[in-house]
Amino acid sequence: MLIYYQKYSLPIVSFGILLFVFCVAEIVTTPTLSAHALIKEGDANLPVNDIKIDGIKTARERIEAAKKESSTHLDLSMLGLKELPPGLFELEGLKTLDLSYNQLTELPSDITQLENLEEFHLFFNKLTSLPSEIGRLENLKRLSLSILALKELPPELFELEGLESLDLTSNHLTELPPAIKSLTNLQTLNLINNNLTSLPPEIVELENLKDLDLSLNQLTSFPPEIGRLENLQTLSLRSNELTSFPSEIVQLENLKDLNLSLSGLTNLPPEIGRLENLQILYLSSNGMASLPPEIGQLENLKELELSFNRLTNLPSEIGQLGNLEGLNLSYNKLTSLPPEIVELENLKDLDLSLNQLTSFPPEIGRLENLQTLSLRSNELTSFPSEIVQLENLKDLNLSLSGLTNLPPEIGRLENLQILSLRFNELTNLPPEVIQLKNLTYLELNDNLFSPKEKARLNKKIKEVLKNIIDIFGK
Repeated sequence: MLIYYQKYSLPIVSFGILLFVFCVAEIVTTPTLSAHALIKEGDANLPVNDIKIDGIKTARERIEAAKKESSTHLDLSMLGLKELPPGLFELEGLKTLDLSYNQLTELPSDITQLENLEEFHLFFNKLTSLPSEIGRLENLKRLSLSILALKELPPELFELEGLESLDLTSNHLTELPPAIKSLTNLQTLNLINNNLTSLPPEIVELENLKDLDLSLNQLTSFPPEIGRLENLQTLSLRSNELTSFPSEIVQLENLKDLNLSLSGLTNLPPEIGRLENLQILYLSSNGMASLPPEIGQLENLKELELSFNRLTNLPSEIGQLGNLEGLNLSYNKLTSLPPEIVELENLKDLDLSLNQLTSFPPEIGRLENLQTLSLRSNELTSFPSEIVQLENLKDLNLSLSGLTNLPPEIGRLENLQILSLRFNELTNLPPEVIQLKNLTYLELNDNLFSPKEKARLNKKIKEVLKNIIDIFGK
């Protein structure tokens, strides 16, 4: 399993444990958050391996260099700073300042001397409050205050009317002040992993807002006027306490990316079809047993994430999603697929792992753009012959499928690069598998091959497929 971080990678032991626990709960089925977005209370005191021992000396050297070069950018991150060198405030032409990953407990009022500052990163420090003077940095456009210990925001923060991006991820905020409405130029607002239970109605005054992330809070409802955020394109409400689909969301007609994973949803309302511009929809880890036919109205949808639900069937209207490229239906209770699924002519990735499928639609070969197919842990018992029609398939997972043999026709999958056949009942392989010249990864372990057959296959496969990896887990 590969895990990607959007921007920063944290070399912290306990963070790794936290991420592991998080992934077990969701098996990485939702869009990736930035690494710092997942850090919980108390982790801000953890050591960071890359912090420099003599940070204050390094900071002074960088400040002096910035003076000589009249630099507008200064990086003082990961230096273990507990206070800021006075010389910093002489750099009046500074536009970008990065103080992240330090041990600052307060921000001096002298910060106002950096009046040309446009981008300011303070995340992962020990700040519990902000000075009122921060409101005087009137040229600020981007401000990152994530992974601190802020319980409230100073009123002066909302005097930064030129602010376009505000990141408040992983703090201890319980409310968002009504004064948020003053930040009318705000385009991106991240409030991930706080303790918010509601939003102020004034948030709808942010008429330029494009991206709003409210993941990992305790929200139970949404302001009725939310539809006034007519420029909103990305909204994440992942892991809140909604229990039902917030009907107000359907007013956001320009929405392109919606994440409602881990929200306790048991169904989707028919009105979901009104979000005609939606391109990405994440609904994993809910309790939905069915989808409304109106799902087919989302004709611009490119990615649909439905893993970890209770779906027993799919509506035939699923076939109307002609632009769909990725469909994840893993960890559901599907026993069959509607024939209309073959209408998804642009589908590239299809994950049907851990369902109860016993067969495949005969016309599946019409999915001519399909590159990745996972049927891991279903109830197939035999190789679905229809699969060999998928001539552009590159990655096929048939692990835990009760297979006793593979048909010679598997050789038709000439573009196959990855073939996973673990935990089946195979005793031999047809020679056609070895003729798959593009194959680079083959998983055969945990089958019923005899030691003699294993040795023969190992030798033969490595003779023909020079770059092959794994085979019997070696």
